[in-house]
Amino acid sequence: MQTLKGPALFLAQFAGDAAPFDTWEGICRWAADCGYAGVQVPSWEGRLFDLERAASSKGYCDDWKGQAADLGIEVTELACHLQGQLVAVHPAYDAAFDGFAAPEVRGNPAARQAWAVDQVEKTIRASANLGLTAVGTFSGALAWPYIYPWPQRPAGLVEAAFDELAKRWRPLLDLADENGIDLCYEIHPGEDLHDGISFEMFLDRVDQHARAKMLYDPSHYVLQCLDYLDNLDIYAERIGMFHVKDAEFNPTGRQGVYGGFQSWVNRAGRFRSLGDGQVDFGAVFSKLTAMDFGGWAVVEWECALKHPEDGAREGAAFVRDHIIRVTPHAFDDFADGGTDEAAIRKMLGLGQ
Repeated sequence: MQTLKGPALFLAQFAGDAAPFDTWEGICRWAADCGYAGVQVPSWEGRLFDLERAASSKGYCDDWKGQAADLGIEVTELACHLQGQLVAVHPAYDAAFDGFAAPEVRGNPAARQAWAVDQVEKTIRASANLGLTAVGTFSGALAWPYIYPWPQRPAGLVEAAFDELAKRWRPLLDLADENGIDLCYEIHPGEDLHDGISFEMFLDRVDQHARAKMLYDPSHYVLQCLDYLDNLDIYAERIGMFHVKDAEFNPTGRQGVYGGFQSWVNRAGRFRSLGDGQVDFGAVFSKLTAMDFGGWAVVEWECALKHPEDGAREGAAFVRDHIIRVTPHAFDDFADGGTDEAAIRKMLGLGQ
């Protein structure tokens, strides 16, 4: 067993135009002050990170990582969720997702996809230059508009979507393998990889690629009424990253999983700050420890009610209190009387 590393914080929800969230030094200093030992960095966030330079210059990576280390912060992983989303976009979502892309490729789906693939490639290369071993991402989605089987889906529709999704991601998985990087897909509504079954459908089409892993986030499973503890047992070998995020699901006679088109605060299912939701994190941390997960416990703040800075500070303490320092010996070692083969045979009544 290994002791999980942490606490760490995903910076995507915190980077902004106001100090201290507008510079790399400022946000690292703030994270350390909140009690974090590490940060997970969104590769698209130019205020904090130069992806172009990082993909080609180990010297830049060493300096950038060194600035964080001087403040007591370790870079845990890079993430390319927004770029990964654009690897596969159904036309129904073109306008909604165009804002994720560089201005020069907006309004041009083919150019946007090529840009997204290049961004994921650069994130992989940058991660290798930083000495990291995993990248967090979204899979994108071609089949998501057809998630509910009404009207009836024509035979082969879903299969064709997953064939194409695998075709787009296979070269990226191979590049990740060449660079010693796992691609960890956040299993998330809005992505074609949104639960265990859909992840398995993808794995089948990429020949069970060793670099295709999961970014485990139990909050997304609470909102779709999926057993998030059983999920850990099933996919223990595929868990590559861990987001510590809470959620609650409170269905009523008026709404359930689909939320009735309500805002986050008025939905039956909503994200909450750590400890304010329904996730049994004692069980989650216990299972991850028992299955020998040696990665980082990364807080991702998303809450419909609480201020993000309060959620961040509380989250650091919450994770620190839940990380299990693994025992170096069994609790009953004190009673070990010592045995040998002769003693064992005698205990079994087998004689000499």
